[in-house]
Order: sequence, then C-alpha cells, then structure tokens
Amino acid sequence: METINFEDFNKIDLRVGEILTAEKIPQTQNLLRLVVDFGKLGKKKVITGIFRWYKPEELVGKQAVFVFNLAPKEIRGELSEAMILTAEQADGSYVIIVPQKKSLSGAKVF
Repeated sequence: METINFEDFNKIDLRVGEILTAEKIPQTQNLLRLVVDFGKLGKKKVITGIFRWYKPEELVGKQAVFVFNLAPKEIRGELSEAMILTAEQADGSYVIIVPQKKSLSGAKVF
C-alpha cells in the first residue's frame, strides 16, 4: 500500500452533507443521482453506484460524509461534484459512512 504524507491528506476536504433528493438514473444498473445540502457551502450533485444496497427513499433526509473538493467528473452523462464515502463489508456490500450524531450540514470532518 502506498502511503501519503500529512500535507497530501490535508488536501482532502471531507464534509457532512444531508441528502435532499435521491433518484435512480434511468438505463443504469446501480447509479443514483443525489442532491446534497452542505449548508452555507451550497448544494452539490453526487452520482454514486450504490443502488444495489440503498433505495432512493432510504437516503432522503440522511446525513453522510463526502469528499467535498473532488474535481467534478462526468459519469454516464451526469456531472458528479462530490463523492459519498462508503465502507466495503465482508460480503462485498457497501455501507455509507455517517456521523455518529446529527451534525451541521457542511461540517468539516477531521
């Protein structure tokens, strides 16, 4: 495993966001389009491949941790402006990384 120095890690801006909307992207197997509120930092669209494990209605109103300063990337014709963090489980499924307690939208994660 390659290591990074502390200065490189500090470049990653992790933030808490609240999922406002979630919808499956038509003609894809696992892609969801999320609109995420980061409080005074604004809203961002996030494209994520977690439909196999999460249905849209399960996500609306939930908080999660996101890479906030990731360069925008086009995924299947949709622009994704951040990345939701997940953890792989022993069975190959993924769970979303969430704050232990309700947090301020846009709160920095250290």
